[in-house]
Amino acid sequence: MTEVRRRGAGAIAAFVGIGALAGFLSGLFGVGGGTVIVPLLVLLVGFTQRLGAGTSSAAIIPTAIVGVISYAVNGDVDWVAALLIAAGAVFGAQIGVRMLHALSEPVLRWIFVGFLVVVMISLFLIVPSRDAVLEIDVWSGAGLVVLGLVTGIVSGLIGVGGGIVVVPVLMLLFGMSDLVAKGTSLLMMIPTSLSGTVANIRKHNVDVAAAVGVGLAACATAPLGTWVANLVDPQVGNILFAVFLVVIAAQMAQKAIRAARAKG
Repeated sequence: MTEVRRRGAGAIAAFVGIGALAGFLSGLFGVGGGTVIVPLLVLLVGFTQRLGAGTSSAAIIPTAIVGVISYAVNGDVDWVAALLIAAGAVFGAQIGVRMLHALSEPVLRWIFVGFLVVVMISLFLIVPSRDAVLEIDVWSGAGLVVLGLVTGIVSGLIGVGGGIVVVPVLMLLFGMSDLVAKGTSLLMMIPTSLSGTVANIRKHNVDVAAAVGVGLAACATAPLGTWVANLVDPQVGNILFAVFLVVIAAQMAQKAIRAARAKG
C-alpha cells in the first residue's frame, strides 16, 4: 500500500477536488485535464512526476468520454479528423511512455514547464473562429496523422491527454473552429490515453485508486465546462487558460528549483 493511499479521507478529498477542477477545464478547453491533474497530484498529494503523469493518463479516459459526448450533442466533433489523429497518437504514446520511464524526475519537471510555456505562447497566436471548417484531403490527412504522432509522444511523456497540443494546432494550422477543435480533441484522447495507460500500468506508473477517484469526479463537472465554453467568447477563453497555465508553470518551476537546491 502506498503512502498516498494510507492518507485516507484527506487523499480522497484531494482526488475529488483535483478531478472536479480538471473535469471543468476539460469541458471548457477541450483538454484531458492533465495540465491540472499532474501538477496538483505532485504539489498537493506528494506524487512523483512519473506517477502523477501515469495516473493522470488513466484518469483522462472517462473524462474525455463524457466531454466528447457533450460536444457531439451539439455537432462539434470532426470524427474523421479525430480518427486520423488517434492513428498517429496511439503509436506515439508508446514512445512517450518509454521516454517517461527513462528520464529523471528533474528533467520531467522542466519538460512539463517548458511545454506549458509553449502552449501559453500559442494561445496568443490563435484567433479562434466559430465558423471555420476543415476540408480533409491527402495532405491535411497526412498532417493530422503526424500531429497525432507528436501528440501521442507528449501524452505518454508528461501525462496529458494531448488536447493541449491538438486544440491550438487544429485552430492555428488547420483552420478549424474552436468548438469543433475541442470536441475532436476529446475524441482522439480516448484511444491515445488508453494506449498510454496500458503501457504505464505495465511499468507501475499508475495509482489505480487515485485515477478512479480523479476520473469520476472529473466526469461530474466536464458537462458544465462544455456549457460554459459555448457561452464564453473564444478569445477570452484563451486568455483565461493562459493565465491559469502561468500559475501552474510557476509552481512547478519553483518546486524543481527547490529540489535542485536541496541536492546541491
